Formats: sequence, C-alpha cells, structure tokens
Amino acid sequence: MFQIGFHDAPQPIRQILCLGAHSDDIEIGCGGAILKLTQMFPDACFNWIVFSANQDRAQEAEASAQDFLEQAQRKNIVVADFRDGFFPYDGAEIKKYFEQLKEQLSPDLIFTHCRHDLHQDHRVLAELTWNTFRDHFVLEYEIPKYDGDLGSPNVFVHLSKAQSDQKIDYLLRHFATQANKHWFTEELFLSLLRIRGVESRAPEYYAEAFYGRKIVL
Repeated sequence: MFQIGFHDAPQPIRQILCLGAHSDDIEIGCGGAILKLTQMFPDACFNWIVFSANQDRAQEAEASAQDFLEQAQRKNIVVADFRDGFFPYDGAEIKKYFEQLKEQLSPDLIFTHCRHDLHQDHRVLAELTWNTFRDHFVLEYEIPKYDGDLGSPNVFVHLSKAQSDQKIDYLLRHFATQANKHWFTEELFLSLLRIRGVESRAPEYYAEAFYGRKIVL
C-alpha cells in the first residue's frame, strides 16, 4: 500500500487511477486534486476511466479529461459504454472489467466514488474498487446531488483560488449537456469547495474532501 508521512523521504506518486461512473463524476469529485497532482507530480501516469457515456457525453468526457490532465506527461483516458443507471444489474461485466484493470495497473493512488453514495452506479464502482484493489491507497470522493447524501469526509486537499476557479471553468465549459440541470451551477461547485475549505482551515479558503477508510502512516 502506498504510504504517506512518517518517512525520511516521502514516496513519489508514480501512477494514479481515477474512476468515474459518468462523464463528469471525476471532475466534480476530485478535479481540483487532479489539477494539483499534475503540478506536483507531472511525471506520474494518470489513468482516467469513465464507465458510462453516450456519444455526446463521451466527447465531453474526452475533452474535459484532456484539459484536466494537460500538465500530465503520461495519461490514459478511457470512456467505456456500460449502461447508465444499470450498474447493479450489469455487475458481472463491470466486475470483469475491474479484474482486467487489476492485471494492468498497480496505482499508488485511486480516486473513486463514496461507498454510501445513494446513486446506484456510484455505489457499485466504490464496492468494486475496494474488492479489486485491496492493498492500495483509496480516496472516495463526493458528488452533490438531489438525494442529499453528503456526509462528513475525513481527508481534505487544499486548493488555491486558481485551482478552484480552473476546476469550475472546465466543468461549465465542457459539460453543455448538463447545463439544464438545476444543480449544475458555478454557485454549487464553489459553495462545496468553500464549505470543505472552512472545515479544514484551507489557507486560500477552498478544498476538496474525501473519505480515507484505510491510510497507513
């Protein structure tokens, strides 16, 4: 398992795996952290996998990932075509996909959905992440939504004002198919970053928050 802190020389992050059920999930949940990590570890390999997207949303996902990973020297962007909303019922095929990932990757850091997320597709990915990568450093991100399932995360990534603004700009720029959603607004994204910044006393006021269920120091 990738370990942080309590070491004479911190380990460099060499490989990062970002998992999202839908085309904007990674960006909403950990886009700011990704922007920060590409600056801190430009030599790391970023593996970005979106599990469900129709043709229009797949194009959005590809363009967005390219912008978020602009500073990464190595990146693999994959947009799969599992059925939106049916992950619990298509679980066997998604499980096979995860088994293939396990043979191909051994990431130092994994971003995935939160296990108590009320969206069924999100929960399936969270469960399969832990089932597949049992000895890895996993951070579960949060997605604001109508269901009202936000909780009390215990890991925070402080963001600069520039990183926060860049995250929101990319979200609004790339996901035109979501512009009609009442929650897909600059105010919502900025508000959540500000709340998590307050909770973690972020120097520049903004932060993303995660659930770290197993972290070795």
